[in-house]
Amino acid sequence: ENNLALIQKIPTPITPMQIDRETRHITLAYFNQKSTVDYIGVVQGLPVCFDAKECAETTFHLQNVHPHQVQFMREFEDQEGIVFFLIYFSRENFFYYLPFRTFRTFWERADQGGRRSFRLDELDLTWTIPSEQGLMVPYLDMLNRDLQERADL
Repeated sequence: ENNLALIQKIPTPITPMQIDRETRHITLAYFNQKSTVDYIGVVQGLPVCFDAKECAETTFHLQNVHPHQVQFMREFEDQEGIVFFLIYFSRENFFYYLPFRTFRTFWERADQGGRRSFRLDELDLTWTIPSEQGLMVPYLDMLNRDLQERADL
């Protein structure tokens, strides 16, 4: 609306197997191919990609993210892109901006035989996205913070 970003939802390619005739909703389908991320675009000239997840517990299981997605995200970041996750913790009713560098520490821990999840109490809650009237998920302020912290590294 304010020309701050251009973000596109990447459709997940599926083949419908069953469709409810009344509602015309797909009730059974299978994935045609591996997908990468949910959203990709540009923010003020910077390439951005992110995945949106929902977590009903206080523990996020890494099985919700696939190795080919992590590989794509690493390669995107290697090309100077900004990569992150938006996680909705539904029981606590808040959105969380998870920088990819933080996610990688949990992923690498699992690769080294550690826990295959991370708990809410392991997260820096200053990355919680404050809700704003009229905005679905106002993540651009957190993206700006992410950029500033990347510059300081």
